Amino acid sequence: MKMINNHPYHLVDHSPWPLTGSIGAMTMTSGMVLWFHKNEMYLFYLGMMINLMTMYQWWRDIVRESTFQGKHTSKVVSGLKMGMILFIISEVFFFISFFWSFFHSSLAPTVEIGMTWPPKGIKTFDPMKIPLLNTMILLTSGMSVTWAHHAIMNNNHTQTKNALIMTITLGVMFTILQAYEYMEASFCIKDSVYGSTFFMTTGFHGLHVMIGTMFLTVCLMRHLMFHFSQNHHFGFEAAAWYWHFVDIIWIFLYISIYWWGS
Repeated sequence: MKMINNHPYHLVDHSPWPLTGSIGAMTMTSGMVLWFHKNEMYLFYLGMMINLMTMYQWWRDIVRESTFQGKHTSKVVSGLKMGMILFIISEVFFFISFFWSFFHSSLAPTVEIGMTWPPKGIKTFDPMKIPLLNTMILLTSGMSVTWAHHAIMNNNHTQTKNALIMTITLGVMFTILQAYEYMEASFCIKDSVYGSTFFMTTGFHGLHVMIGTMFLTVCLMRHLMFHFSQNHHFGFEAAAWYWHFVDIIWIFLYISIYWWGS
C-alpha cells in the first residue's frame, strides 16, 4: 500500500552515493600523496573516475527527485537555499584564511625575505595586463549570469540559453588566460612565502571558476531539456549565487594580491 506523506519535507531514499563518494575522495587523496612522492598517478586517476561517476549519478537522482517526482516542495527549496548560503559562507572563510596569510606576510615582512614586499628576486605580474583582462572577463560574466536569471524569471527561453552560453564561454576564457599566466610566471609555488600565497590563493580561485563553469554547463543542459520554470529553478539560482561569489572573491584578490601586493 502506498503511503501518503502528511508533511512537506523530502525524506530521501537509501542511496549508495555517499559511500562511493567517500571511497572516491579517499582514493583520490591517497593518489595525490602517491603522485607527490613517487610521481605515480594511477591511483589519483582512479579516485577522479570514482568521484566523477558518483557525481553524475547522485546529481541525476537529485534532478529526478526535483523535476520529475515533485519532491522539492517550497519547504525543501527553502532548506536548500539556506544550505547553499551556509556553504558559500564557509567558502568565504576558506578564502579569508589565504588573505590572512598574505597580509600577515606582506604587512610585516620578516628578515628571511629581506624585510621587503614582494621578496627580493620575485618579479611580479603587471596588474594592468592579463589580471586586468581577467577582471573584465569575470565582471562581464557576472552581468551575463544576471541577464540569464532575469530571462528565466521572465520565461524567455532563448535569452536564458544565450546568456548561459556567454557566461560559460567567459568562464572558459578566464581559465585559459590564467593557465597561460601560470606558464609565463617567473616564480613558482616554492619561491618564498610570496609564491606560496600567490599560487594557493589564485589556484584555488581558478579551481572555483572551473567548478562554477561546470555548474553552469549542467544548468544549460537542464535548461535545454526544459527542467526549469519561472517559479522553480533553484538549481540555476544556486549556480548564479556561486558565480557571483567567485566574482567578488576575484575583485578582492585582484586588488590585494595583483595590484597592492605587487
